[in-house]
Amino acid sequence: MALDIQTTKAMIEEGKAVLGIEFGSTRIKAVLINEANEPAASGSHDWENRYDHGIWTYTLEDIWTGLQDSYRNMAHDAEEKYGVRITKLAGIGFSGMMHGYMAFNKEGELLVPFRTWRNTITEEASEQLTELFHYHIPQRWSIAHLFQAVLNGEEHVKDVAFFTTLAGYVHWKLTGRKVLGIGEASGMFPIDIQTKQFHKGMIEQFNTLIADRGYPWKLEEILPDVLLAGEDAGTLTEEGARLLDPSGRLEAGIPLCPPEGDAGTGMAATNSVAPRTGNVSAGTSVFAMVVLEKELSRVYPEIDLVTTPSGDLVGMVHCNNCTSDLNAWVSMFEEFAEAFGIHPDKDELYGTLYRKALEGEKDCGGLLAYNYYSGEHITRFDEGRPLFVRTPQSRFDLANFMRVHLYTALGALKVGMDIMLKEEHVKLDRILGHGGLFKTKEVGQKILAGAIDTPVSVMETAGEGGAWGIALLASYMVHHENGESLADFLSEKVFAGETGTKVLPDPEDVAGFDTFIERYKNGFPIEKAAVDCLKLDD
Repeated sequence: MALDIQTTKAMIEEGKAVLGIEFGSTRIKAVLINEANEPAASGSHDWENRYDHGIWTYTLEDIWTGLQDSYRNMAHDAEEKYGVRITKLAGIGFSGMMHGYMAFNKEGELLVPFRTWRNTITEEASEQLTELFHYHIPQRWSIAHLFQAVLNGEEHVKDVAFFTTLAGYVHWKLTGRKVLGIGEASGMFPIDIQTKQFHKGMIEQFNTLIADRGYPWKLEEILPDVLLAGEDAGTLTEEGARLLDPSGRLEAGIPLCPPEGDAGTGMAATNSVAPRTGNVSAGTSVFAMVVLEKELSRVYPEIDLVTTPSGDLVGMVHCNNCTSDLNAWVSMFEEFAEAFGIHPDKDELYGTLYRKALEGEKDCGGLLAYNYYSGEHITRFDEGRPLFVRTPQSRFDLANFMRVHLYTALGALKVGMDIMLKEEHVKLDRILGHGGLFKTKEVGQKILAGAIDTPVSVMETAGEGGAWGIALLASYMVHHENGESLADFLSEKVFAGETGTKVLPDPEDVAGFDTFIERYKNGFPIEKAAVDCLKLDD
């Protein structure tokens, strides 16, 4: 039952509200929730990665100014709605884009610019570690970045005293604790599902592999500690409080939940942490998470094995590119409208164009597009070039144009999902969609249902995304009862039977998407030629 404004106001005044902040690819979002786990206030800060000397990165200044601005905007929203200034909270959680590489020396100084998940520069390391461990190590994973730096002979490696992810870095600076939630940790280094810790045997294999390099550290000494959902992950220090809220109003001592990745928060935000459930997060990148009942039969380079925030095994299909190119086209249509003196509302603009796509032909009328802003490992591209191409016989109109860009946003994802659903025969009771692609009612759902031939549900809360998800994980830490699992907490105390709006796959959409996918695969040489012929400036 929704809480009224006065009750929520009293909770904020009494310090009973919980805050979640997530660092997405293009936005840092803060969501404040009340004791009914409902969003009460929010704020955000837009940011964008930089391509600097061949590396996709964000600076430390980007991180801290963005964090402070999103918190300030959330606090302002709370004051506007409830007339209350936030001074204390029941709990806080931080989340961020998974994977990547942030390495620090013993003085706590960043040794090289933050290498984000978007970089596809670790192929050699990825392949060698996958062969060594007999376990798929994607290029995005932190251990692949570390080992690639070893293979490259990078000077900084000998000085590494600690390495972590973006969420782990922020949490460390605010609490002094070098920890990660298990879901986020599973994107740094393989997890032993039995012990719920980094895999000791693989750590020993890695140490043996690099023993002749003479580094003064062992891998286990420079990794963060692994925590499960609900466990104590430290409290906000005085210094951390000032970093988060430079106004000085926020008090220290607030407990923090284990920092998680955007995959784990997506699972929480869609109530998809139990076996036979799954979710698809579609924004700047797109990934599908399927909670498995058993191990896959073999290693697949297209499928990552990670965990839920509670440590259950998850098959993950992660694609670097989703809506960036789609957003660029929508922005161009906005510019076109403004040239005529029309200033459409953003949501209305997206909604109109997305709904237009549903009028298009099931196979997009012969059009072809690639949304590759960056490399795409599932389809074996180290770099990407956004591309649109057609033949003189293609039916080129707005509906087909929008439809092909929605299709290609999910093209690489379908490749990986087909392996789990068609080759491994993984059973799914439900798939839930969340993220920007699903904001326009039923459009993204219908396209995804056609891509994976599976019913897709979207909840009313889907637009809140990962910031709400990490707030829920912080709420679980604060409010769960002894022995209460995260799955039970979410099902009974957050979602209370809500299953969302379901869209069934249309057989014609399924057939049309299959036709498009064949064209998509056959056109890879076109994309490769674009990569070869159009060089990026450093």
